[in-house]
Amino acid sequence: MSAPRDKIGYLSEIEIFQDLSPREIQEIDRITTISQVQKGKVFYRPEETGEVLFILKKGKVQLYRISAEGKKLVITTLGPGTLFGEMALLGQQMHNAFAEATDDCHICVMSRTDLERLFLNKPMVALRVLEITGRRLREAEKRLEDMAFKGIPARLASLLLRVRVEQNSDDIKGLTHQDLAETVGTYRETATQVLNDLKVQGLIEIGRKHIVILDPQRLQAVAGS
Repeated sequence: MSAPRDKIGYLSEIEIFQDLSPREIQEIDRITTISQVQKGKVFYRPEETGEVLFILKKGKVQLYRISAEGKKLVITTLGPGTLFGEMALLGQQMHNAFAEATDDCHICVMSRTDLERLFLNKPMVALRVLEITGRRLREAEKRLEDMAFKGIPARLASLLLRVRVEQNSDDIKGLTHQDLAETVGTYRETATQVLNDLKVQGLIEIGRKHIVILDPQRLQAVAGS
């Protein structure tokens, strides 16, 4: 399959473009570019002006914030088929977080001008972007609630169960202890100790960059405590 055809096929599978005709998908193909981005690249930083929409084709991107004390808090980790940078294009103007490639990535990029024109011509695309943004905000609110009212074991258990659903597997891959700690708002040493406690209880098995969930029901009980 040729690269252009591959790009068109990929764009047609993206959630926000699902209602578009083949001709309209070809127009989207014309106004988007695909870039290869190396691991560690920061796409944008807080207070930078948002002028493009990013659509992740391959790899993973982490959205996070840095506290005044220098502590990193991961907002979410995005996988293929997701978009980011949209908040700065929806009236907010400035980004409110860092976006960093945690794997080598392939990214589709659409300019602000082209996106605004698409919104005017196809309001359904704008509605889908709002739906995705709202979903991400609800997930962030749930995590903030967990951080306010739950201890570290419950937060980590909830995170493991959520990633289990996202990866559709009991064998969770691609997350280091540092990643887990930054996502639940704690230190790596604390996360490692909690994971070891869960292992001793027979709830999980720990490997190199992967964790196997052995007893989802009991882990759910920990998540709810």
